[in-house]
Amino acid sequence: MIQAEFISLSQEVAEAIDAGQAVVALESTIISHGLPWPDNLACAQRLEAIVRKYGAVPATIALHDGKVLVGLNNDQLEALATAGSNVRKVSRRDLASVLTQRSWGATTVAATMIAADTAGIRVFATGGIGGVHRGAEQDFDISADLIELGRTPVVVVCAGAKSILDLPKTLEVLETQGVPIWGWHCDTFPSFFSQSSGIDIEDTFDSLEVLASCANTHLAMGGNGGALIVNPVPRADALDMSQETRWIEQALKDARTAGVGGKAATPFLLRKLVELSDGQTLRANLALVENNVQLAARVAVEMAGQQ
Repeated sequence: MIQAEFISLSQEVAEAIDAGQAVVALESTIISHGLPWPDNLACAQRLEAIVRKYGAVPATIALHDGKVLVGLNNDQLEALATAGSNVRKVSRRDLASVLTQRSWGATTVAATMIAADTAGIRVFATGGIGGVHRGAEQDFDISADLIELGRTPVVVVCAGAKSILDLPKTLEVLETQGVPIWGWHCDTFPSFFSQSSGIDIEDTFDSLEVLASCANTHLAMGGNGGALIVNPVPRADALDMSQETRWIEQALKDARTAGVGGKAATPFLLRKLVELSDGQTLRANLALVENNVQLAARVAVEMAGQQ
C-alpha cells in the first residue's frame, strides 16, 4: 500500500470509487515505452474510450512530481507521451526513488497493481504480464509481476504472458504464489501474440456473471493476492505459432549479441519482433490490449453490480 501523501486520485476516479462504480486501472508503460509519439497518445486515449464505452471509468496510472497519479487527465497523458527518454519504467522497487526525484515514471504491471490496490480499484487491464525469462535457471531473471500477483489483491486481465518468456516456468511460479488463472473462453494459457501456448488451465469461464462472481469471491476472502483472467488475442489478429517462434529465436539471439538483459530485455525483444515481423507483432499487440480493456470494463461493471 502507498501512503496517502504520495498518491493523488483524479476527481473523476475518486468520485467513481466513492460511489461504488466500476473503475479499470490502466498501466502507462505502453505510452512511454511501447509506442512512438503520436501513436502512444492515440492508443492511450483509445483505451480510455473503450473503458467508458462499456460503462466503467478509466484510471491510467503514472508517477509525476512526487505523486502516484491515479487517473491522468488529457494534458498529463500528452505530457507523458511526449516526455521520451525522461520517463523511467517503474516497478515496486523503483517507486521511492522516482517519487523522491519527482520525475515522470511509467508503471509496470507490478507498480500499477500496487497503486490500484491503494486506490481501491479492483480490476486492471494490461497486454501481457511479465514472467520467467528463458535461461532463468542461470541468471534468475524473473519478473516482479509474478511476485506482486501473489500478494496484491487486484484482478488482472491479460493475454497471458509475453511469448518471449519461458511460459511453463512462468506458470509454475504463479502456482507457487497461489495465483488463480481463469480462462475466458479458453482452456489453455494464451501465448500473447498466439491464442494458445498448448499449456492447459483448469478454470474456464464463458459466463460474465459467473466470472465476476468468482472475482468478487476471491477478493472477499482477503489476503489472497491477485488473480489472472486470461483472454486470448482475437483470432483475426493472432500470429502463427511456428513463425512467431522463429522470430523470437532470432530476437533472443540478437539480444545476446547486443548484451541486452534485465529491465532492458523485454522492450528490446518486443522492438526486434516488430522489425522481424514487419509490424505484425505490433498490430497483434494493439489488438489484444484493446480486447483486454474491453473485457476488463465488462468484468468491472458486472462485479460492481453484484455488490
